[in-house]
Amino acid sequence: MAAAGRLRLLLAVPWRWRCSPRRGAAGCPPAGQVRAAFLRFFEERHGHRRLPSAPVRPRGDSRLLFVNAGMNQFKPIFLGTVHPRSELAQHRRVVNSQKCVRAGGKHNDLEDVGRDTYHHTFFEMLGNWSFGDYFKEEACSMAWELLTEVYEIPKDRLYVTYFAGDSSLGLGADEECRDVWLCLGVPASHVLPFPLKDNFWEMGDTGPCGPCTEIHYDHVGGGRNAAALVNQGSPDVVEIWNLVFMQYSREVEGNLLPLPQHHVDTGMGLERLVTVLQNKRSNYDTDLFTPILDAIHKGCRGPRYQGLVGDADVGHVNMAYRVVADHVRALCVCITDGIYPGFSGAELVLRRILRRAVRFCSEVLHAPPGLLASLVPTVVEVLGDAYPELTKNADQIMDVINENEAAFQSSLERGRRIIERTVQQMEPSTNFPAEVAWSLYGNLGFPLDLIDLILEEKGISLDSAAFNELALEDAKRKAGGPPAGQLEDTNTRLDVHSLAQLRSNNVPATDDSPKYAYTLGQHGQYEFSPCQATVLMLYRDQSLQNEVGAGQRCGVILDRTNFYAEQGGQASDQGYMIHLGQQDILFPVESVRLCGGYVIHEVIAVETLRAGDQVQLFVDEAQRLACMMNHTATHLLNFALRHVLGDNTEQRGSHVTAEWLRFDFDTKGPVTAEQLQQVEQVVQDVIKRNEVVHTAEVPLVLARRVQGLRAVDEGYPDPVRIVSLGVPVESVLTCNSEAAMQTSVELCCGTHLLQTGAMEDLAIISERQLVKGISRVIAVTGRQAKQTPFSKITTWHKISGSIW
Repeated sequence: MAAAGRLRLLLAVPWRWRCSPRRGAAGCPPAGQVRAAFLRFFEERHGHRRLPSAPVRPRGDSRLLFVNAGMNQFKPIFLGTVHPRSELAQHRRVVNSQKCVRAGGKHNDLEDVGRDTYHHTFFEMLGNWSFGDYFKEEACSMAWELLTEVYEIPKDRLYVTYFAGDSSLGLGADEECRDVWLCLGVPASHVLPFPLKDNFWEMGDTGPCGPCTEIHYDHVGGGRNAAALVNQGSPDVVEIWNLVFMQYSREVEGNLLPLPQHHVDTGMGLERLVTVLQNKRSNYDTDLFTPILDAIHKGCRGPRYQGLVGDADVGHVNMAYRVVADHVRALCVCITDGIYPGFSGAELVLRRILRRAVRFCSEVLHAPPGLLASLVPTVVEVLGDAYPELTKNADQIMDVINENEAAFQSSLERGRRIIERTVQQMEPSTNFPAEVAWSLYGNLGFPLDLIDLILEEKGISLDSAAFNELALEDAKRKAGGPPAGQLEDTNTRLDVHSLAQLRSNNVPATDDSPKYAYTLGQHGQYEFSPCQATVLMLYRDQSLQNEVGAGQRCGVILDRTNFYAEQGGQASDQGYMIHLGQQDILFPVESVRLCGGYVIHEVIAVETLRAGDQVQLFVDEAQRLACMMNHTATHLLNFALRHVLGDNTEQRGSHVTAEWLRFDFDTKGPVTAEQLQQVEQVVQDVIKRNEVVHTAEVPLVLARRVQGLRAVDEGYPDPVRIVSLGVPVESVLTCNSEAAMQTSVELCCGTHLLQTGAMEDLAIISERQLVKGISRVIAVTGRQAKQTPFSKITTWHKISGSIW
């Protein structure tokens, strides 16, 4: 029976698994069935809402290189910062299969990949969550039911662990969890206590955390008791599922405070689960990898993959198979989700992944150039049903891989020449200069182990101590604290306890609708009215305060505001506030942030501020108007690019400040100067027509039905704001209306012009390809645009690297 037929048969008979791992491989379910059954079990039997995987590029979390766990997209819920009107805030119990990458930062498995049969850079995390809904009893019961009744895993092969307590934290053993497992019928000999390092999960150095219970599987079985092998690193007894009970928050001082709401966060690696259900001992022997391994063999025509590790793997051929199979999956997923090989952060990590794969292809498997990209269609075949975005982007993935492979081969040749020249100039019996090796490694991406190998062949050693010192200095520099302008984030980032305290005290969310309250005067000038507000609370040193003294920097929470908080790619307003009736004392507002529905104004208190004070707010009108011009221009630019380059042109990112706008987009090939001129002309025509900018708040479900609607991967509030240029919102909402196909219609919370004429002009001052298939333009409006003829599209990034 075909895989699709087996899947239909399985799903047609609810909650009966059609194969037991005891039957052997022949009748075992494909990975797609395993994934589908997990999702259906929680969605249909236990009322969870199924959500799609988030992209592996983290959204709104600059501290992460990649999404590395299923819970990443739900952090705002755990931290209490989720906007109360957002879709995310409505979730109570959800389930999904999340794409994850662990290849940098705290979770970095890159160097282990290939050496064993279970480490991966990319993997899928099956997870179910409860946000203040069910807790330990229900979570354990559901997990046991799924594993033993649906997947029919033998109960005697499963072992569960629980938190044994920690006296230094004043925490006792999690006997509640232990008793739940015992009540479910798990023998006491299979319910095992473990300390903090094994059974207490933390999001980071601070933040939500709690005890966890893990489920381990004994591959050997046969009636033996394998309790002594649990958590001992044995390949025979492996963890397959972790259920985290978030009930505490780790404070800066290290102490634990109970969370206002308890959550459940579970994660089970699909690769390990499929290995169990397909009766395999290696993830690479499952159908998630075997088609890719077969394609590698066909492409390199060397020995077949045999699953060998360690000394048995002569020449590291099997290791190379595993590296290439794993890395090409990671490349496909990352490139599809907008991460491209580059020179910093996640892009640098992806470049290393690609180059590591290319080296194993060429140097170990002796494959011809292009093998890595040729594997993409196989990866799409394996994962495309679950993640259709891979199918859509297959050609672009292959182009990016081939382009970067060619660049790497060029770098290798250049690096070898540099090494040769340096060796010729060295004094006899001296070490290879660390500075040269560091430059090769950092600037050319020349692998360090390859440098060592080349030098070893020449009988020369690298000055390792000096090299390590350079690496240490670089690490210190990169970890030297937050960037300038972010030092005072603690005054505008409300912690989970402060947010809970505000809500328990019935402090209402900030009414920020006055930010849209501006009009056109008789002579066409924009008029921004001041906003009168009441100070509800002050925030300083991670605590809510009723009073802040003169000279101190703090966050001010008001009942209402006309300031725009940074979001949606638009920079926040600046300005000042005054005590009502005291015109001569200004409190500068330096930045504005939205957190859990509260707008926090970062203010320097020139005199004492108290809760209950009446204040007036004045935005910096010139900065606000410039941001409005550039934000409306961004929408127009998006429309014009699609009009000139085709409907497949998709926005990849944008940023709006008072000085300029930046816009990233998909493109099938290089954008020509003629096309950019056409784009400018489309925008300028709309400006000349002085089109009205229509806005309205509508239910999210209605907004998403609009044909031609432009939206990006963001969590939108409900109701959501539609911005339509030249066409009333009522018209684009009409059933079967195609009005939005002929103009710019977007979901957007930003501040915009009321009519396009105030923009005066738009000039694209720079365009370049970030990588093959993704371009970035920088544009200016108003007087800047009039002073910037098209011929000046040159090298803006050289004089203002921060925008790039």
